[in-house]
Amino acid sequence: MEINQTIIIIIVTCVISYMAWQNRQIMERLIFWSPAIKEGQVERFVTHGFIHADGMHLLFNMFTFYFFGGYLEGFYRQYFGGAGFVIFYLGAIVVAMLPSYFQHKNDRNYMSLGASGAVSAVLFAFILFAPWELLYLFAAIPIPAIVFAVAYVWYSIWAGKQNNDNINHSAHLYGALYGVIVTLILEPRLIQVFFSQLFNPTF
Repeated sequence: MEINQTIIIIIVTCVISYMAWQNRQIMERLIFWSPAIKEGQVERFVTHGFIHADGMHLLFNMFTFYFFGGYLEGFYRQYFGGAGFVIFYLGAIVVAMLPSYFQHKNDRNYMSLGASGAVSAVLFAFILFAPWELLYLFAAIPIPAIVFAVAYVWYSIWAGKQNNDNINHSAHLYGALYGVIVTLILEPRLIQVFFSQLFNPTF
């Protein structure tokens, strides 16, 4: 019987996030903070992806991850002895934050947390398989996956330039890019499948 890795990741993330809400020291030890990373606490590249600012932040990320992680998990199980999906997910957490690290490595006031970069990687990798699959924005508004992807990238770039909120739009964007690139490296034929579906839409 195969273990559902998506569910395990969700459970671990929820437990660690809850612990961090209850104990400020845990939150401060796990959050992404460049000065601490420069001093050797490189594990923060990963640990920040398992804590969230509040319940809504956690719910949104895990809700999205649940619906698309299960599909992608089936594909990635073929790699690295069945651990491919976990490795892909952890890699997304790290890679999504690399640009932020280099941009803010000397900024003692900059911190970041949450699994959004990894969730973006999962979502955009899924879009390669099913670009016209309907996603439900705010769990209510149907929108084709490829339309959502274009709007999401545009908004992430625009909002990142505005820089007037506390959301790390850079992590969203680079997480999405990571998801697409790594999936295509592992299965280059997907690019043909993607364009074939793209030009023959079904709903």
